[in-house]
Amino acid sequence: MIVSAQPRPTGHPGYSETFPAVEESAEAARKLVKIALAAWHLDDLEDSGVLLVTELVANAIKHTNTRSIRIVVSRPSERFVRIGVVDKARVMPEMVKSDDDDLLTSGRGLLLIDALAERWGTDMYRWGKQVWAELLSEPAE
Repeated sequence: MIVSAQPRPTGHPGYSETFPAVEESAEAARKLVKIALAAWHLDDLEDSGVLLVTELVANAIKHTNTRSIRIVVSRPSERFVRIGVVDKARVMPEMVKSDDDDLLTSGRGLLLIDALAERWGTDMYRWGKQVWAELLSEPAE
């Protein structure tokens, strides 16, 4: 897999890749997250990072009509790893707040993201959006 890296103000490269908006892209997105975390020696965040990107990709595919998604893994600061999924839909994600039995089979994506991430949000663009989640990383000693 070819991975593009871009320099960031914190000195850590950012990793990003564009994939088709299909379920199979979740596996490639997980690999990208693993590569970035390994490069930054943050293997302890791998389980959470993989789960976050899986849910973000699933939400983008299920709730938009976009043909492609872009996975972005970056270090906005020494303390955080940001995992984002960019799509071309301008629909804001909504967290389901329900006690229904529906949550047994679906609708848990953003609830899970909210529980795992230190913080998460959506950056709106003229042409679409990026839904992102950040994990807290302890600086290397």
